[in-house]
Amino acid sequence: MPLWPVYTGADEPHDGIGRLPEPPPWRAFNGGPVVEPPQDDPAPSPDRLHRAQAYRATDESVQLVNAALYLRRPLLVTGPPGSGKSSLAYAVARELRLGPVLRWNITSRSALGDGLYQYDPLSRLYAAGRGPESGDPENTNIEDHLRLGPLGTALLPYERPRALLIDEIDKSDLDLPNDLLNILEEGQYEIPELVRAARTRSTAEVLVADSDRLVALERGRVRCRAFPFTVLTSNGEREFPPAFLRRCVTLELKQPEAAHLEAIVQAHLGPLDGQARELVHRFLERGSGGELATDQLLNAIYLARTSGLEAPTRDELADRLMSYLSRTPEPDDF
Repeated sequence: MPLWPVYTGADEPHDGIGRLPEPPPWRAFNGGPVVEPPQDDPAPSPDRLHRAQAYRATDESVQLVNAALYLRRPLLVTGPPGSGKSSLAYAVARELRLGPVLRWNITSRSALGDGLYQYDPLSRLYAAGRGPESGDPENTNIEDHLRLGPLGTALLPYERPRALLIDEIDKSDLDLPNDLLNILEEGQYEIPELVRAARTRSTAEVLVADSDRLVALERGRVRCRAFPFTVLTSNGEREFPPAFLRRCVTLELKQPEAAHLEAIVQAHLGPLDGQARELVHRFLERGSGGELATDQLLNAIYLARTSGLEAPTRDELADRLMSYLSRTPEPDDF
């Protein structure tokens, strides 16, 4: 069986991730001891499951996802709102059976430490004050007050890569992309609180981000074994430093053309009737005048099918739902 592509954009999950060739020597990692992968969620979030199942990949996205997987590089996905940037991570994780997606939602206040781990020193001091060695926090276990974040969990030494979504990286402050450079390049980090505690206890069991499972860390250090499939999304609201960009595989998603748009609608809402085709046509026509998101079209078609409204009111509501997110400048604007 050909090695390429591992990710195909198909509907059925498979174990093709095991066919990945060895990484380039400059992207080989040897972290350990090996951490067992998480169990599949027996009751996954229905919205995320639907997004993964309904995602329709383009040929370009299939090629660049595979490039990121082969090269063990992050995938930077840019595009307008509603173009399926975050859904791509869920679709790849589902097809390749990478387990639950670890998600880190970025805000202007996000810092690198938030993604790696959270440590609550106040709760440790409180616990120390209630213990037999009252007032001595050194006699409480640090790991009881520490939990790995999504990035920190993704970099654990799994045999198979985890899927990590760093959503809306362009909302971060100016320092975060640069702060991520070393972590994503080296595939490892330290937890200083555990490094200091290793003088007396070399192993600490710490909670991971997505469950109540404990993993053992040696001397407070984490190094990945299989580099996580990492998707960073951006709405294109800012530029990133060249040093950051050269460490990523970059995919730019555009508004889908007619055939692809109809396939997306069918995946979400079933076969298209005449009413749905008319709304797709109107959506594409309106797209020349400003920015629209595909989920606006999906909302309009869903309500047209379920609301029972008569045509004039239904069409007016559809136009309101498909209002411009931003307008294309006219010549008179300059």
